Amino acid sequence: MKRIISLLLIAALALSLVGCNTAEGSGPDPGPNEIAGGKTTQIKDGVYEGTGFGKGGEIRVEVTIREDAVTDIKTVSHNETPGFDNAIKTITENIISENTPDVDIVSGCTLTSNGVKEAVNAALISAGATKDMLRKTDVKLKDEAKKEVAQKHDIVIIGAGGAGITAAIEAKEAGADVIILEKMPMAGGNTLISGAEYAAANNWLQKKEGIEDNVELHVQDTLKGGDYKAKEELVRIMAENALAGAEWLRDEVGVVWEDELMFFGGHSVKRSLIPLGASGREIVTKLVAKAEELEIPILLNTKATALITDESGKVIGVEATSEDTNYTFNTNKAVIIASGGFGSNVEMRVKYNFEIDETILSTNTTGSTGDGIVMAEEIGANLLGMEYIQTYPICDPLTGTLLYYDDARLYGHTIIANKEGKRFVEELGRRDEMSMAIKAQTGNVCYELLDQNGFVASKLQENHGPELEYLYKNELLVKADTLEEAADFFGIDAVELQNTVDRYNSYVDSGNDPEFNKRSLPSKIEVGPFYILKAAPAVHHTMGGIEINENAQVLDKEGNVIDGLFAAGEVTGGIQGNNRLGSNALADITVFGRIAGQNAAK
Repeated sequence: MKRIISLLLIAALALSLVGCNTAEGSGPDPGPNEIAGGKTTQIKDGVYEGTGFGKGGEIRVEVTIREDAVTDIKTVSHNETPGFDNAIKTITENIISENTPDVDIVSGCTLTSNGVKEAVNAALISAGATKDMLRKTDVKLKDEAKKEVAQKHDIVIIGAGGAGITAAIEAKEAGADVIILEKMPMAGGNTLISGAEYAAANNWLQKKEGIEDNVELHVQDTLKGGDYKAKEELVRIMAENALAGAEWLRDEVGVVWEDELMFFGGHSVKRSLIPLGASGREIVTKLVAKAEELEIPILLNTKATALITDESGKVIGVEATSEDTNYTFNTNKAVIIASGGFGSNVEMRVKYNFEIDETILSTNTTGSTGDGIVMAEEIGANLLGMEYIQTYPICDPLTGTLLYYDDARLYGHTIIANKEGKRFVEELGRRDEMSMAIKAQTGNVCYELLDQNGFVASKLQENHGPELEYLYKNELLVKADTLEEAADFFGIDAVELQNTVDRYNSYVDSGNDPEFNKRSLPSKIEVGPFYILKAAPAVHHTMGGIEINENAQVLDKEGNVIDGLFAAGEVTGGIQGNNRLGSNALADITVFGRIAGQNAAK
């Protein structure tokens, strides 16, 4: 009997060891796990995989659990935009330190943050566990007393978006000591999340395609597009220097431009260059790399709070703050404000235009809150056109995010219809006109249709695959073998939509659109499968801001230069009038960013 009992005990021990080894690195079969001291854990130790969904698609992680605690999180794969992927590191560190996925999102990176948290929760599920089974930890309170740090530089730049980094590069190459302050956890600003197309008259691709264009036509298009509310002298500076700016980005910064152009609404001809991948990722990645090459420091999570002036009113520095430090940055030469617009600041929007309230979503990053405008006004800077707030017509109805699917429209391959299956606006019209037309339709939305030929020609899968995956998942995009099937998915009048398509195809044959005078008719909609996107307008650009002169110097309310202060980018006003033409923003920020950097360094 003793021998039998001994054999049974040995067998039981063997099975126990096999069970422990199986759990290590495996997913299922969780259960009580005894550790040193006789304590029993709720989650079996091991490495578990989980998948979430961020802005760029799937985020896969491996979560290591030891003694009911998350001890490590490895990111296996993701496709988040460079800069936004900083949120992955921050979120995973916080989950480990607090031992829970219930941590705060990273400001400006909501979709990425939630994607990581979703992936970690999925890993817990694969372990047969929930977040409540994780051991509670004491979160240490951070010391409330901040360090006080003072520094001195030739130039301090507020904002690490396209205009700010461009200014920094030019100033550094002119011999100045430069530092950039950025309140967000990543560089790039709105440039990073834009399509980043760039309007430049007489560019090399226009010459290749035989397109006749000139600077004066670009000037007149911009003035007309902004209803002649812009300062003509600033528009001329932008148009005259746009091509040189695009060449500088290409030759000095390393930006790769695609070998084709886009035709944006309001422009008389096709003149807009496209960055590699058709997104601001190419522009920002190359600008940041150039700044790193020049050893220009970019302080992330560091918010400028006030401009410092001397007794004469000259700007001589910036006050700023981070999580643990209060900074005083004094300057030998100047401060450049490049902090962007205020599209994400609902209170500020309503202050200047009561119609743009909280019911309207925004394409902007959460950092677009008008801080630089407020700081400049506090020391006497003049503001122009603050009531001019532009919406973009084709955005995510759920989040307000600008949709790159809309590239197909800018290549000319789509039609836009309403719930009744009818066209109601020129697809290449001005953004404000299109947006208001969409808001007047059933459900305040539109439906953008293209066929397989247009889908391939627009490189949507190639350039924006993760976005398409998101749109399918959230039932904002349908792909169907027949037009009727695609229409039925959204409850669109299929018969009328077919009639609309038939008429449109006849316009392509004749080369003339008698209904809405569409400026470009490159292809019919006739080859399945067919794609329909549901979209709505959202706040995209604030045309108003700080008044500057041709040298990018900030002006006061009497029109005098405020010594020591420059500004560039969306933080400025007067360049785009009451409506910005698509692809003018990149020309604007590059041209005036370069001017600001060069002049501030003098």
